[in-house]
Amino acid sequence: MSATPHQPTVTEREARQVAEAAREQDWRKPSFAKELFLGRFRLDLIHPHPMPAEDDVQRGEEFLAKLRDFCETKIDSARIEREAQIPDEVIDGLKDIGALGMKIDTKYGGLGLTQVYYNKALALVGSANPAIGALLSAHQSIGVPQPLKLFGTQEQKDVFLPRCARTDISAFLLTEPDVGSDPARLATSAVPDGDDYVLDGVKLWTTNGVVADLLVVMARVPKSEGHKGGITAFVVEAGSEGITVENRNAFMGLRGLENGVTRFHQVRVPAANRIGPEGAGLKIALTTLNTGRLSLPAMCVGAGKWCLKIAREWSAAREQWGKPVALHEAVGAKISFIAATTFALEAVVDLSSQMADENRNDIRIEAALAKLYGSEMGCLMADELVQIRGGRGFETAASLAARGERAVPAEQILRDLRINRIFEGSTEIMHLLIAREAVDAHLSVAGDLIDPEKSLSDKAKAGANAGVFYAKWLPKLVAGPGQLPRSYGEFNRHVDLSPHLRYVERNARKLARSTFYAMSRWQGRMETKQGFLGRIVDIGAELFAMSAACVRAEHLRLTGQHGREAYQLADAFCRQSRIRVDELFGRLWSNTDDLDRKVVKGVLAGTYEWLEQGVIDPSGEGPWIADATPGPSRKENVHRPIR
Repeated sequence: MSATPHQPTVTEREARQVAEAAREQDWRKPSFAKELFLGRFRLDLIHPHPMPAEDDVQRGEEFLAKLRDFCETKIDSARIEREAQIPDEVIDGLKDIGALGMKIDTKYGGLGLTQVYYNKALALVGSANPAIGALLSAHQSIGVPQPLKLFGTQEQKDVFLPRCARTDISAFLLTEPDVGSDPARLATSAVPDGDDYVLDGVKLWTTNGVVADLLVVMARVPKSEGHKGGITAFVVEAGSEGITVENRNAFMGLRGLENGVTRFHQVRVPAANRIGPEGAGLKIALTTLNTGRLSLPAMCVGAGKWCLKIAREWSAAREQWGKPVALHEAVGAKISFIAATTFALEAVVDLSSQMADENRNDIRIEAALAKLYGSEMGCLMADELVQIRGGRGFETAASLAARGERAVPAEQILRDLRINRIFEGSTEIMHLLIAREAVDAHLSVAGDLIDPEKSLSDKAKAGANAGVFYAKWLPKLVAGPGQLPRSYGEFNRHVDLSPHLRYVERNARKLARSTFYAMSRWQGRMETKQGFLGRIVDIGAELFAMSAACVRAEHLRLTGQHGREAYQLADAFCRQSRIRVDELFGRLWSNTDDLDRKVVKGVLAGTYEWLEQGVIDPSGEGPWIADATPGPSRKENVHRPIR
């Protein structure tokens, strides 16, 4: 598809360069997951399990109690689903208890919760209604508070954070009608004009955008004298002249989500509202997401807990062939999967969150793995719950209630969770993002060897550096503690978890060897092997989850919190995970990737159009991608700030 007149024409290489420039290039702190991908099982980085400070726990628990009472007495999830809107009084109530300022420092009027308790709060409120969880998460995880916390000036913090803590809802605007995960093609412009910038463009899927008071907007500043230019972040007043919310979007799930299309036409934004320097917008966005991504798996943990509760209660009450359906192996396996996976996912989220709070580890890969793993497993758990419930799982809660049965919204949770595999980086993009970080050490020493634009002298120098690196690194992948039968013996308690940790150590080395072999084999074509890279990342995610589950089980044992049961759940999860890991390793080299590419080319060329005959396409008329040409809006403004 050709670019529209206002749309930047970007080559594949230019797009990669933009994405690469936005990455955090340095690793100043240790990373458990990064080491894992390099074949080094650094259990010492996560064990003993890090602990929160007592005053953080007290403050967090007090708010959770207040939030639970609010959720139980003020939130009617069925009404939100029925009316496709969160009532204004619910949002006002959330403001009153300080839920807008959970992550904002107390000196700005916020609650100053840790990442751990912020995520516990999201899991709680998201279980009451996922659309409310999405509203609070978009406001604080990626909206105005987080980028200002990390990159804002003191003046910006003083002006905007008190508003965000108590009264103002914020939104994050990056995506455009023809720009998804390829920000190099960003078309919204911010042209310098005196002490202002003038914004023009259209933003799509602006979560909270319909009701927002403040916006974080990513726009392209043209390069000119005195202006470096590039994609830049701005705080924008949502009520500014020239801003029109042209549509409130509707989705298969999250029916209460205030998500829209926002048009900017000659919108003046003071230069004082620019976050960071010109050209730093993508770096700000990616850095914000490093911990912001933890909000989605946190809500998946809440969903898993609810799925487990319903599965337990229903499967004990429903009898078939003389016994509860839970005792039939086909159903029991699904319940075991939900229980074990919920335990492991909570272990991943809590561990990553506590490490984020302590700020002693670099958790960019851990957070990305948590988002990837949580969103995928959350959908699987919800799907299994629908299957366990049978026809009642497919029936809506309102219909169940109308005929006199308990109104269990199983089909709704499946619809609501599905977006998490797309939100804040789709699974496919997360695979590529994590893979890039996982091979960073290789590219830093051998990248010039596979770069076709590097000179022979550059390649020779890179070859020498790579030789030194691999001479030290490769021998360490041959043997390790995972081959010693007594390693990790402190995890041999009610159940012996030490074999699982030995398995992780051995397979971390195997994973690193596989990555090295693939780079040697494909060299510059490695980045096109997305199927292979996705499996590499999925193996890493499973190994990380196994590690977190074992560490959490031992932590709960030491603190006297259901240690015996935790060990059982960790053991079940690790055994299930090991089967998936073994399968993924097999699929690294035995797969249909090459054949799939041939079929795809045939599909695009129309070779198989005959296969499409015999059906009716119920789709409506219209372009695949809406026109986003800058200019004044021709639609009614549906922006409705809640005051």
